[in-house]
Amino acid sequence: MKSDGPLFEVKLAETEVERRAAQRLRYRVFIEELGGAGEMVDHPARLERDRFDDHFDHLILTDAALDCAAEDRVVGVYRLLRDDQAKAVGQFYSEDEYDLSPLRASGRRLLELGRSCVDARYRGGDAMYHLWQGLSGYVAAHGAEVLFGVASFHGTDPDALAQPLSLLHHRHLAPPALRPRAHAAHYQRMDLVPEAELNRREAMLRVPALIKAYLRLGGHVGDGAFVDHAFRTTDVCLVMDTAQMNARQRNIYAGSARR
Repeated sequence: MKSDGPLFEVKLAETEVERRAAQRLRYRVFIEELGGAGEMVDHPARLERDRFDDHFDHLILTDAALDCAAEDRVVGVYRLLRDDQAKAVGQFYSEDEYDLSPLRASGRRLLELGRSCVDARYRGGDAMYHLWQGLSGYVAAHGAEVLFGVASFHGTDPDALAQPLSLLHHRHLAPPALRPRAHAAHYQRMDLVPEAELNRREAMLRVPALIKAYLRLGGHVGDGAFVDHAFRTTDVCLVMDTAQMNARQRNIYAGSARR
């Protein structure tokens, strides 16, 4: 990385080379760092991919200051699926884990977010805000009203995550009209600790940064968690109604405010 800092650009992947670059970053984060797996993961090529990739738009963040091949400059990724695109694939990705009937019945324009990740070298800086700015433009261009998607805790032992999961359930549950529910076959209850027994500070410290960011933007969680043994994670379904965001939250989301 050059000493004069990153030169960020956010765009939708337009070529197969750019899509593969997004999948390569996902491989570094989800497979190498977090130890995940999947039926379509290509280990020789170091690509994390699945059957949904061809139907999603891939929002990529590149750093032009990196002295490397163009396809290796992708340092941030969001995978986006609009409701009209979901019709083509037959479902949203999250529907493997959650019943999205309340969202579908809302009559609102839906946008699913997934596979969000940032290269380890860029975490804690402005990279995520640049991705949010690109996401904000995409949302405006397509008239999306409700954003949702699964986000993960590392690990598959709900008891070890009892405090943060219970905090999300007691303090951040989505309103009934927009509340997905984990499918009954693998429903993992989140209210593992009574609200009166929560150590709120300790619990919030254990909530992953991305989930905390969505909560600051006014996001909520669905009912129940999903334990994903393939990815070695415990997932929650996040929901954000853009109409309920206040002015400060809109500024953060649009990338015009900083922590």
